[in-house]
Amino acid sequence: MAEENHTLASEFILVGLSDHPKMKAALFVVFLLIYVITLLGNVGIIMLIQGDPRLHTSMYFFLSSLSVVDICFSSVVAPRTLVNILSERRTISFTGCTGQTFFYIVFVTTECFLLAVMAYDRYVAICKPLLYSTIMTRRQCMQLVVGSYIGGILNAIIQMAFIIRLPFCGSNIINHFFCDVPPLLALSCASTYINEMILFSLAGIIELSTVASILVSYIFISCAILRIRSAEGRQKALSTCASHLTAVTLLYGTTIFMYLRPSSSYSLNTDKVVSVFYTVVIPMLNPLIYSLRNQEVKGALSRVVERITVRV
Repeated sequence: MAEENHTLASEFILVGLSDHPKMKAALFVVFLLIYVITLLGNVGIIMLIQGDPRLHTSMYFFLSSLSVVDICFSSVVAPRTLVNILSERRTISFTGCTGQTFFYIVFVTTECFLLAVMAYDRYVAICKPLLYSTIMTRRQCMQLVVGSYIGGILNAIIQMAFIIRLPFCGSNIINHFFCDVPPLLALSCASTYINEMILFSLAGIIELSTVASILVSYIFISCAILRIRSAEGRQKALSTCASHLTAVTLLYGTTIFMYLRPSSSYSLNTDKVVSVFYTVVIPMLNPLIYSLRNQEVKGALSRVVERITVRV
């Protein structure tokens, strides 16, 4: 019996967000609508940047990279959630669950690194404009994006290497709508102290180091903006930073709340609500934030609309 009790569960049951029939129908419509808007918005940003030569700069290269990550990030969670909302049997295999957790960690970590890279790009553009094209070369931009993905993959590998070693010999019911690390750890019948320390340490290192780099970048940016004499120049510099700061605040606010607190304070019902925001809502909001608050993106969008109008 001891051996049986310490075998890995072959599948898990995802509780989801609600069992009420009317609520499930509403949730399905809302999740589907958000996911479609996420795909259309982020694909639209990518196509807009690729199709307008004026947007072929490092800033918009990073923005299109962020859109790719948002599409992948949302697609790790949303499709499975939609299926589970409609399904009576909300099971997911152990392999499927660990796979979802792995890719979720990859993309959320990559997004954190990318936001830090985008802050550095704004710092170079505003504080060192004469050296901008020399520093932010195409090769350098590619290396920064690839480095962000490598950081995400390494974090996921380390986390999952410890999770898959845990025995799941009790309940296989995950009180969540997707396979996240905290609810998975809650199911293990062995001590998860090491896993919690690794989760807290890695999340702390990644969150605090990227937040620190963003803050340092914006301290220098703020000093540079104050030295700009023309109101138009200050407004242009601020407009390119405002959308990025909004995206940073939304993502870091929710992820710090989720992962940089002791396990004793976890409330899975509260965590589910917060998780909906940063896994599904934020990827939908990012294209809106960057398009509505960025004059160059709005200009490119208006040129596309004009071309379509002329053809019609």
